[in-house]
Amino acid sequence: MLATYSSCAQLTSARRARSRGRRHARGVVRSRVVAHRIAPFGGTVDRVVEKPNEVTSTLSHIAHSRQRPSIPPQPHLFLVLQADSPLSSSTRCGLQEVTELTFGRAREGPTSRLEHIEGSRYRVTVPDRWMSSAHAILRKGPDHWVLEDLQSKNGTLVNGERCEREALDDGDLLELGHTFFIFREATAVAEGGRRTLHANELRPSAPGLATLIPELAEQFGRLDAVSPSLVSVIIEGESGTGKELVARAIHQLSGRAGDFIAVNCAALPQPLVESELFGYRKGAFSGATEDRTGLIRSADRGTLFLDEIGDLPPSAQAVFLRVLQESEVLPVGATRPVKVDIRLLAATHRDLEALIAENRFRGDLLARLSGLTLRLPPLRARREDLGLLIGMLLRRHFQSRAEQVSLTSEAARALLLYEWPLNIRELEKCLTTAVVLARDGVIQETHLPGPVRAAAHPSLSPKESTEEAGAEAEPIHLSEGDQRRREEVVTLLREHGGNITSVARALGKGRFQVQRWIKRFRIDPKKFRR
Repeated sequence: MLATYSSCAQLTSARRARSRGRRHARGVVRSRVVAHRIAPFGGTVDRVVEKPNEVTSTLSHIAHSRQRPSIPPQPHLFLVLQADSPLSSSTRCGLQEVTELTFGRAREGPTSRLEHIEGSRYRVTVPDRWMSSAHAILRKGPDHWVLEDLQSKNGTLVNGERCEREALDDGDLLELGHTFFIFREATAVAEGGRRTLHANELRPSAPGLATLIPELAEQFGRLDAVSPSLVSVIIEGESGTGKELVARAIHQLSGRAGDFIAVNCAALPQPLVESELFGYRKGAFSGATEDRTGLIRSADRGTLFLDEIGDLPPSAQAVFLRVLQESEVLPVGATRPVKVDIRLLAATHRDLEALIAENRFRGDLLARLSGLTLRLPPLRARREDLGLLIGMLLRRHFQSRAEQVSLTSEAARALLLYEWPLNIRELEKCLTTAVVLARDGVIQETHLPGPVRAAAHPSLSPKESTEEAGAEAEPIHLSEGDQRRREEVVTLLREHGGNITSVARALGKGRFQVQRWIKRFRIDPKKFRR
């Protein structure tokens, strides 16, 4: 782990405070409440929704407790993974007030350190025998941070490509020896302004809420305030991002005496939705040979988690609205409703507001569900946490055996370059299978699935015949579709001054997908930088 020396420079200049927007919900019975929607990595977006009674004071408390001076995002370096020791602590290191950072092999001790040399010069030492004593140096330039290899024995790689001197883009993967770093141009400064934070220093309030990303950590922190209340929470995110894990964490923090009941709304058979959710009386229909409690009453005094609520059938939406309004359930075949005390959590990978516009989801139901909306980022957007997640999964599935697991640099590189379209669930399956295949405990690249291996080996086409990064001429042996794609990438690179992150955002693609196209089409983005 990176341990900051006592002489490490601290942030001394006070930042002028810019107060965050404050909204106070007023009223008690039928109040208009600010529903704080947590953006992927960008604070909150406020929506006003109709919401009854006690949520008002809770959300106001959250708004007050999170106000703090605004500090502009700063460049950061994340030590993500040490291939020889994947259980070693990942680390976040702020580069504010740093102009020069040298990387080298640690002379002694099992841990990595951030050492202050003088002024704004620092040194990172890592216990990696594959690193040279003076391996590489990272310097702050007028427009870009530049990584330069210091004639190291094993070389320096950026995004899997060996380099001598490279201007870095946001999200670049740096490989020095068997240690992997991710560079970020602008990451929020953690509360308190700490320069370094090590994964083994994290104290998440519940399993699944650990992260090195300050923006995501702040969002998880809000759950501490919300969990003990009756404020409903909608968890948005792609499939496999850990929505149910977060829901279980909220239930654990709530202290409610009842059970956590998870309902997959997409898997409920249409004809049986009401009987499954609300239960039924004996004789209510053919086959009802006994009373059935139903999923909602099973969560009495506990938490009901509605997964994929966007797939709840319209008929069930109407009936469910009454459950939320009256806190009671009418079992199929019954004449009197039954009171229930449930805490409601919901999750979806769909845009509920878009479904409302298409008349496929009830707006009044969304208003009843809305309290706090948490957006879980896809795994490709939180690559800084990959090492932390890999360590967590190894410990969960292999316990004491996890200490004997290691990765080759090729396997680690592939894991860090792959985009993980199925998110944490895909990472978990990939990792557990690889450990089983690696009988000696060393995960090789051949133990990984084909798509993961391919991420570290993008296909290359023949070199272009012109000097200007192929901006005018087409590479040979490209299909018509590839030619159109190449033209699109070149046009966007020109428009965005060679910034790959901006091009990826414009295309709606992952950054590493754009990089693979750039390599395949032999385009040099540096030629487009202004």
